[in-house]
Formats: sequence, structure tokens, C-alpha cells
Amino acid sequence: MRLGLFLSFCAALAACTPVRQDGINDPLEGMNRRVHAFNVGMDEKVIRPLTAPIRGGDGRGPGNALKIGVANLGGNLSLPGKVANQLLQGRPVRAAHNTFRFFVNTTLGLGGVLDPATADFDLPEIDTDFGETMYVWGVPEGPYLVTPFIGPVTTRDLVGKVVDWVFDPTDHLLGETEEDVSKVIRIASKAVDRVRFGDSFDSIMHGSADSYAQIRLLYLMHRRHELGMEATEIDPYAEFDPYAE
Repeated sequence: MRLGLFLSFCAALAACTPVRQDGINDPLEGMNRRVHAFNVGMDEKVIRPLTAPIRGGDGRGPGNALKIGVANLGGNLSLPGKVANQLLQGRPVRAAHNTFRFFVNTTLGLGGVLDPATADFDLPEIDTDFGETMYVWGVPEGPYLVTPFIGPVTTRDLVGKVVDWVFDPTDHLLGETEEDVSKVIRIASKAVDRVRFGDSFDSIMHGSADSYAQIRLLYLMHRRHELGMEATEIDPYAEFDPYAE
């Protein structure tokens, strides 16, 4: 019930905000830029120094293997949630694909540290989340937002992240202690991704004349491409009225 009311609120918010002709819906740009500046400062002063010891290298050796293992493990733990979302989206074939991937990597891949599903069974991960589920259901994209630490999202995707975190099916497969460990591992896997793709991230966040505008454009283009929209297409549900009969 509460989730339904929250989704209706997001739909109403999205329907009441203007969308520019270039497909960008950013009515809170002033606030967003301030949060973006905070994130840039935190990355420069805190995150990059903390991750410096595990940066670099030649892409080989035990250090890189450890980073890949953590990323694989975090990705494997996220698969039950992706399966649940694909079922909610009415995509049983994709759900079955990710289910088989989870089974193979959990059993043959040492709990997900290794990835034999991709290497030996041609079962790469099919990514999704509750933000995409809401897109399939017709919930509007909503305004562009920049959140502390998480970074760029839309209203719809912010709700999706919260729902995926709170209602994670993996939690029901684990005990209380294992559940806490699972969440720590998935956070660590995100940190590893920041390290693995650090050069590209740094060039955009710290090397752009207007990193805010560039990140906003790249995020929206990438996200809309993931959802099957044209890169600069205006949200097809932008005129959605949640109260219409």
C-alpha cells in the first residue's frame, strides 16, 4: 500500500515538471549542482585517497584477481533481485537466464567469486532493476536528481534503488549475519567498480569544463538506452496523469 502511494506521488511529481526539448528534465539544477560539487569534493579528498592503494598495476596478478572476485561476488548476490524484477516486468525468459546464471556461479563459481556462467556457459548477466520495472509499468522518469554519494539518478530510479535495497530477495535466502555480509560485499563491489573504471570516471568528473552538464547528459543517454529509448527521446510517459480514469 505504501509503495503504491509512493509510486503515485512520483508519477504526479513527474507529470507536473517541465521537460526541455532536448529531453532533459532538471528543474532542480541549482540544488543539483551544489550536491554535485559536494560529491566532486568528497571524491577528490576522501574516495580517491582511500582507493589509491588498490589502484594501478598492470591488470594482472593477485590484486586484480581480488578486485574481479569481489565484483563477481557482488554481482552474483544481486541476481535474485534482478530475477524478481524481470518477473514483475513480464520477462520470464530473461528471469530464467539470470536464474541459471545464479545457479551456475553459486555452485561452480565458489559462491560467485568466479564467473563460469559467462566463460563456459554463455550466460552473461542481463542487468535490470526496479527503476526499469517501473518504466515497464508506465511510471514517468521524473526530474533529474543528484544525490550525495550515489550521484545522478532520476526520481523513478531513486525510488527503484530504495525498493531494490529494502526488498532484496537475497535477504530471505540468508540469515541475519549473512544478510549484513551480503550488503557489505555489494557495497564493496561498487567501490571496486569505481577503482576499475577510475581513469574514465576521473576524466569526466575532474577533467571536464562543466562536469555537471556532461555527467547529466551521459547518465540520461545511457539510462534511456538501457530502457530501449532513443538517447535523447523525451520520456514517453511524461504526460502521464496518475489520477486519470
